[in-house]
Amino acid sequence: MPRPTQTITLPILPLPPGAVLLPGVIQRISVSSLRPDVASLLAAVYTRAAAASTSSSKSGPSGRIDTIPIACLPLSSPLINYKGQQLLLQKEDSPSTPPPKIDPSKATKNDLFPYGVDAKITGIEGRGTGEFTLLVEGICRVKLEKAWTNTERGFLEGRVIDLVDDATELEKGGVVLQELFNHLKMLSRELVAILRLTAMLPRSGQQGLSPLLARRLDLFITRQKQPGALADFMANIVEASYEEKLMVLAAVEVKVRVQRVIDLLDRQVNGLKRGIKITAISTTGSGMFPFLDKGKEEEERERFRRGGTIVPVKGGLPGVGGLPGMFSGGQQPKGMIGGGGQDGEDQEPNEIEELAKRLEAAKLSPEGAKVAERELKRLKKIHPAQAEYAVTRTYLETLAEIPWTVTTDDRLGPHTLPRARKQLDEDHYGLEKVKKRLLEYLAVLRLKQSVNEEVDKEIKKVEEELGAASAHRDTKEAEEAAEKAADATTALEEKIKANSAKVEILRSKRMVDKSPILLLVGPPGVGKTSLARSVATALGRKFHRISLGGVRDEAEIRGHRRTYVAAMPGLIVQGLKKVGVANPVVLLDEIDKIGGSNHHGDPSAAMLEVLDPEQNHNFVDHYINIPIDLSKVMFIATANSLDTIPAPLLDRMETIYIPGYTTLEKRHIAMQHLVPKQIRVNGLREEQVVFTEEVVGRIIESYTREAGVRNLEREIGSVLRGKAVEYADAKDAGHPEKYNPVLTVDDLERFLGIEKFEEEIAEKTSRPGIVTGLVAYSSGGNGSILFIEVADMPGSGRLQLTGKLGDVLKESVEVALTWVKANAYELGLTQNPGEDIMKGRSIHVHCPSGSIPKDGPSSGIAQAVAMVSLFSGRAVPPTMAMTGEISLRGRVTAVGGIKEKLIGALRAGVKTVLLPAQNRKDVKDLPQEVKDGLEILHVEHIWEAIRFVWPDAEWPVDRKGVAVQSRL
Repeated sequence: MPRPTQTITLPILPLPPGAVLLPGVIQRISVSSLRPDVASLLAAVYTRAAAASTSSSKSGPSGRIDTIPIACLPLSSPLINYKGQQLLLQKEDSPSTPPPKIDPSKATKNDLFPYGVDAKITGIEGRGTGEFTLLVEGICRVKLEKAWTNTERGFLEGRVIDLVDDATELEKGGVVLQELFNHLKMLSRELVAILRLTAMLPRSGQQGLSPLLARRLDLFITRQKQPGALADFMANIVEASYEEKLMVLAAVEVKVRVQRVIDLLDRQVNGLKRGIKITAISTTGSGMFPFLDKGKEEEERERFRRGGTIVPVKGGLPGVGGLPGMFSGGQQPKGMIGGGGQDGEDQEPNEIEELAKRLEAAKLSPEGAKVAERELKRLKKIHPAQAEYAVTRTYLETLAEIPWTVTTDDRLGPHTLPRARKQLDEDHYGLEKVKKRLLEYLAVLRLKQSVNEEVDKEIKKVEEELGAASAHRDTKEAEEAAEKAADATTALEEKIKANSAKVEILRSKRMVDKSPILLLVGPPGVGKTSLARSVATALGRKFHRISLGGVRDEAEIRGHRRTYVAAMPGLIVQGLKKVGVANPVVLLDEIDKIGGSNHHGDPSAAMLEVLDPEQNHNFVDHYINIPIDLSKVMFIATANSLDTIPAPLLDRMETIYIPGYTTLEKRHIAMQHLVPKQIRVNGLREEQVVFTEEVVGRIIESYTREAGVRNLEREIGSVLRGKAVEYADAKDAGHPEKYNPVLTVDDLERFLGIEKFEEEIAEKTSRPGIVTGLVAYSSGGNGSILFIEVADMPGSGRLQLTGKLGDVLKESVEVALTWVKANAYELGLTQNPGEDIMKGRSIHVHCPSGSIPKDGPSSGIAQAVAMVSLFSGRAVPPTMAMTGEISLRGRVTAVGGIKEKLIGALRAGVKTVLLPAQNRKDVKDLPQEVKDGLEILHVEHIWEAIRFVWPDAEWPVDRKGVAVQSRL
């Protein structure tokens, strides 16, 4: 294994002229009597291996030389500088410059290329003529810092720096490296395919790869996950000059290395394409192996059918179009599926045996094991050239990749709940109901685990007693005693039976976890998706997201049947394969947008089995066709609306409604999360922009009106981009001191334009007929005050309504007017009970902001008080607001949106709020800031509200007892 990046001192083995050893490659180095330095180096390696074996108690009696690292460095070239850059460009058709004539045994630091490999000696082959061959395997790149000659031993030593490729390089490299890696794979496979093709065209005068070796190479390239390792491998295969291989060796950065190898591959592939012109391929004649004679063809066919080994060609494979032998000079890639170069002694591992081992390691269910065994037997009988071979093999590989029993251990312990609560609070502000439900699930898991641990202890104790009793029964003494006393044997057997029954009872007491299936419903941008990620983090489980928006085919959920071409598993099984565990957190995003029944099936009906806790332990994918246990998977679905979700599907999920954020919550989220994030995104530092809560509040109130915080984040980003321009201009002009980092409310119009929404503010003066109502916007999260204006005029009793009022709001005005007309005498508005207060007059009810639609019953109490105020001439205090629905009897009933309404009222300057008594429970959820800033009064009847509005007024009829009414 490569060591971490470090500086170490190693023996140095100068490679022969023209030889370049790359990481992951095994190379033969011929050693003669002209290389005394190699003999000295070997003696030192053996000495160190023996010393290491003696000092370590874990090693065997004899030390292994492959545990002692050495540094293999090629000879330098006059065309390449010490940084690995080419000093003199050559044309493609010009001959390669021969390696420098330097004696490796007398090489100095100046003769060596500064880059090489940290290697190990894997073997020594003797030829009986005084010559022998070293097998050296490259491990990782090294850079030479200093070299000197060991005068006692007679070989070079030096101080080198290990340069180990990062295993996560592909993830860190982003899209660019991923595209280069894909391009490298494509060219590598294309080169292998061309070499395979040349083997089928013997008249071309060229020789290529055998079919089996070409397929092994293609498989190795396809399965390679590290771009740097694949680049080193292909650099060893591709036709390249000595200088070009030195440049690849010096390419420490993976992107640069991959690009250089791509250039080499592209050059060779294009050259081979130009040199081969294909007119037709005939299947007659030699059949599958046209380049072999009849006897060898049968031998190769049999070996190919068995998936057996290939006898390597001595001296490596012949070159193709000037390409040197792929393993010429004894070079062989590390980890390559193939022989070790000992003339057929090493054999390739059988692919089918490897697949069988993978299936065994996957620990399939009993039914799955039977299917896998049957398919594996069929695979052995199918010729690899047949299409059915690839189909069956792909199916078995899919079975091996499914996590049947692999699970992630939940982080359950004494600190589980505090840690999870802290994680959720850090990631999300508010959302207390969701957090509470998740913590409940964690607590249940913790308790179940404790119960199972106690049951396991009891089972272990009983099994030990059972084992001791069985052993006693089986001893010779017990047998003799049984012959003398049958009763003792009977008692012993009864005890064993009783203990066995007790074990079964205890096992039945083990608690099985069935993960909940949650449905988070709420407007866009409130954090449903990110909340699911936080749940996975808090549980310590892997996370996978499945987007169901636009899914119209049932096969996308349940998979395609294997009879179809290009069949594949469904999204659920593919997700399990990706995460590699059987208990991940799976997010079913936008489940309300999944397609309904059509000619492709009903995907929403297919989800019924997935999301049913009583059925999903036996979920059957059409492709796998074996029951899969999904009960350990924690499904979290998200939706914006429940209207489009079928009722049976909705019934299987536990619905948690996530309302929009209030203004106070948005302000907190913006200051704690959005503003720091956007400052980093826009290239600024925290001290370069000063955001105040006043500025954030103005953006929330005047430039956004949404349930979530997406538009808020966009507007904050727009402001910060404007500040970034100002800072850049001041810095470029050489006057950074002129830049003002403080952001004020007056700057917002310059960055965001005019205000998109106007906020209502409580009046400072009052007049009869005007009342302040409360409104919660349908977009969610925001609330405000709404003025209700009532005016009278001479007329015929007509009621006029304006302000873009909805039908429910119009009916609420009519109910309020009817109640006032019915109680006009008791309110002192008429002289006698039979007088019509609307006689000779008409009234006009208007709600300002006429372009905004308004609807709902919650303004009933405000409409009634406004009419009483108009007819009596009494003004309503301007800092008092009210909300509530009224009935014809005058009862005040509950309304929704209390939290948003009261936050908006406090922001608008309201001091007193009248609420229905039935909404007393909603006040408990209010932020403490709102409770402290508002005087909240609860009323059950309109008369109570009138007395709160005008406490000093006297009414002709005392109606103090109207609040107590029979509800029978």
